[in-house]
Amino acid sequence: MIPSGDQPVAPVQPAPAPPAPGLVTNPFWDYQDLLAFISLIVPEVLITGLVVRLFRPFIHYGTPFLALLAQLVLYALIFCGLYALFRIRYGRPFWASLGWQFPFRGMAITLFGGPLLAVGLGLLGALLRTPEVQPFQQMLNNRPTLALFALFGIFIGPLCEELAFRGFLMPLLIRSLGAAPGIVVTAVLFGMLHGPEYSWSWQLILLIAAAGSVFGWVRYKTGSTAASTFMHSAFNLTQFAGFLGQAH
Repeated sequence: MIPSGDQPVAPVQPAPAPPAPGLVTNPFWDYQDLLAFISLIVPEVLITGLVVRLFRPFIHYGTPFLALLAQLVLYALIFCGLYALFRIRYGRPFWASLGWQFPFRGMAITLFGGPLLAVGLGLLGALLRTPEVQPFQQMLNNRPTLALFALFGIFIGPLCEELAFRGFLMPLLIRSLGAAPGIVVTAVLFGMLHGPEYSWSWQLILLIAAAGSVFGWVRYKTGSTAASTFMHSAFNLTQFAGFLGQAH
């Protein structure tokens, strides 16, 4: 029997390295799921049009308000489809699968980085002689439209876009192309998505793609779509404040 004072001490095992948070480089879904996700968009657009048509007689705030409402309905349908994909096919949680982790490291950087990025790209836009965005002027027609525009631009839009692009699409592209190309290709697609609302201005698409690249880098380095969403929201808030300042 070994005396108590001479008990052998088990060697301390190093803690295993934690897995990459948010499935940034190794998602469990594949390109078939991406195609399924895209294929649902057409019927979702049709359903959105039907819903907005049903509510049109009861809403008297004008076409811009209806357009924002339609976008909200479409986003809700799109993410219901994505939620069903994760839960039914894989039995996986929705938020964790898309990398939503809160709190996340570097919160102060994302909150202060968003306004700095907005100012920097605003200066670059001035050098590129970026055309003025006329459709946004219509959002000042009435207070309900302005309130919905603010809610969508600062909160709902960044959340949905980050979950879709940096949470769902970017991990697939990083796995196939590598980190830097995956981030850039995702950002280019992100910029192209905004093309119609900006009349396909190449300057604006370039600036949005540049912002998307920064959001993608933040998502990759932190492993959290909450981080890129916070930075995206701060970026949009700064732009919204500038938009209101110019309007008044």
